Amino acid sequence: MAPATVERVIRTLAADDMQGRASGTPGAQKAASFLAAEFQRIGLQPLAGLKGFEQSFPTYEVRTAAAFININGANISPEKALLVSGQPHLNWTDADEPAPRIITVGADGNLMREVRALLEPRENTIVFIDPAQTTAFARLAGYLKRGGLRPEKPAPFTTLFILGATPPAPVKFRVAATTTIRTVELRNVVGVLPGKDAARAAEQVVFSGHYDHIGILPAVQGDSIANGADDDASGTTAVVALAEYFNKKNDNARSLVFVAFAAEEIGGFGARYFSQQLDPKQVVAMFNIEMIGKEAKFGPNTAFITGFDKSDFGKLLQESAAAKGGTFRFEPDPYPEQNLFYRSDNATLARLGVPAHTISTDQIPTDKRYHSVDDEVESLNLTNMTAVIMAIGRSAAGIISGQQTPTRIAPESVTK
Repeated sequence: MAPATVERVIRTLAADDMQGRASGTPGAQKAASFLAAEFQRIGLQPLAGLKGFEQSFPTYEVRTAAAFININGANISPEKALLVSGQPHLNWTDADEPAPRIITVGADGNLMREVRALLEPRENTIVFIDPAQTTAFARLAGYLKRGGLRPEKPAPFTTLFILGATPPAPVKFRVAATTTIRTVELRNVVGVLPGKDAARAAEQVVFSGHYDHIGILPAVQGDSIANGADDDASGTTAVVALAEYFNKKNDNARSLVFVAFAAEEIGGFGARYFSQQLDPKQVVAMFNIEMIGKEAKFGPNTAFITGFDKSDFGKLLQESAAAKGGTFRFEPDPYPEQNLFYRSDNATLARLGVPAHTISTDQIPTDKRYHSVDDEVESLNLTNMTAVIMAIGRSAAGIISGQQTPTRIAPESVTK
């Protein structure tokens, strides 16, 4: 694994001129163009059906501006209301049929988990959120502000979020708002090393990371760019370095697919679109690489694997790492309460039964740089990161050669 490639790629992706690589921005397109040029340099081939390395797909930017909200005769201040609507011109009252569903999120509720499905409304809903959820409400507001892109055109329904106690029934309301909908093309970057064994070439092994991040934040000591060096320029760099490594080895029996995803930070739309272009039955494994720039809690030369118990993917990597005679160790995910298995781009293919797992080193419960302007290259350990990438490359050998095939993920374990 060439340390020079690792450092050059991560410094390019996490540079200030990428402007934090938020999906749909010029910085993200600049990153995609850079990665496509890297795949071209390495000698990868486009995915079947594509003319180049950029896999474009449409998303829809939806911006709703609430002009007026009144509940039971009281006007609601803008900082206590959020509106998600697919109606270009909304004039909504309690006299309209059908009546909206009324939902309450209590003081102890998990706000994001409880309302996630309501962010793409399929019916008219009003959600009253306990004032104790002020901090979570602010996070929801921030998510909606940067998550204006969605994979489908919105349906003509509305969700209204109110930070306040649920009023007594019947709830009287008047809401006026305008919504603008704009199509925005996003791009995954995909390259292929065709399999060398005719009997195995139809079988695919995917190596992935997401190149998008969260863009521009409120300035902290003059710095407003969330560079996303660890999240996930580190994983995307690994994808490039592994493509270079396997191309030079030139002995892959199975076909290798290298993909840098867009839109992970706003809902995993890039991975969702990518998965729809493949036959999941032909994908024997997915190595999704997410935040490997710092040492894991287990120390140097270690990484962890999410969803370790959902297939024998992790055990196979452990066996391969041990067989190579090195000191590198793959460990089970030490943070099951974080639900990391379903928080990255492996989740889409995992839900289709693919042994798709994320490899990471991030100590996420205590990572103060996560989603901040301080996630910069200078905070990373590039030597350890290169060792992680090398360990992935070496430990993948059995799967790539066809000597190892991970068990499929059971449908009953494919849950949120």
